[in-house]
Amino acid sequence: MELCDFLSPALRRMNTKIRAALTVEKQVAIALWKLATPDSYRSVGNQFGVGKSTVGAAVMQVAHAIKDLLISRVVTLGNVQVIVDGFAAMGFPNCGGAIDRTHIPILAPEHQAGEYINRKGYFSIVLQALVDHNGCFTNIDVGWPGKVHDARIFRNSGLFQKLQEGTLFPDQKKTFEDVEMPIVILGDPAYPVIPWLTKLYTGSLDSSQELFNYRLSKCRMVVECAFGHLKARWCSLPTRLDLSETNIPTVITACCALHNICESKGETLRQIAWLLVTHSQIPGRLEEHRRARCASEKL
Repeated sequence: MELCDFLSPALRRMNTKIRAALTVEKQVAIALWKLATPDSYRSVGNQFGVGKSTVGAAVMQVAHAIKDLLISRVVTLGNVQVIVDGFAAMGFPNCGGAIDRTHIPILAPEHQAGEYINRKGYFSIVLQALVDHNGCFTNIDVGWPGKVHDARIFRNSGLFQKLQEGTLFPDQKKTFEDVEMPIVILGDPAYPVIPWLTKLYTGSLDSSQELFNYRLSKCRMVVECAFGHLKARWCSLPTRLDLSETNIPTVITACCALHNICESKGETLRQIAWLLVTHSQIPGRLEEHRRARCASEKL
């Protein structure tokens, strides 16, 4: 109901002489149901007593409303010091977030389909995200084809520009063994080494480097868990979005905002659903894992 209150200015419709308009509550319920399940438009329409075209329209109207009215409220950096203290408690000092990317499966696009085939061999759109110590998204960039390299996406993102200009975090440096360290973000080996981006040591490591890698990996787990939670809650994401190329980024953005709302409200996550998603990253494997789980429950 809180979500309906926020979105009602964009979703409220007038009744006509021909038919009554869908209420804001029903539009939001339809959209949430469609995003949270792998159900078809026809199946969702049967659940709510509307046509499948009405379901498609409701999903996009709610997604656009979330993007226009909510995204700046819920996908935001917030209190930097709280984030830094949170990562420090996890073992890494002066850290402002962990960055990573995930592939959202899509149907084959009509144009330049080859650009969307990622290294795992399926069509996808890339979601790049920076998360805080609680696994909430603080910055997202979505829409790049799956074939594009992570470093290129990063260098062309608004996040990179803000970090390069020093406008994202306050000028807060700490000194470690005579080296001044600004607030940094944590990345994996795909990202470049920059004064404000830290990643793992490679090669032959001494004990201090191994400890550094352990603490960095421990803190980077929050972004991987965030992606797992996102896809487990909004099960339409890992099962190929059947939308046009122009609408897919809007829906993914809306799901990221909804993820943050769920996390901030302390919504519990179904552990079985999460495990199913995280072990079914290749499209087409979800049903296989579902059948395997059912078989194991019978045993």
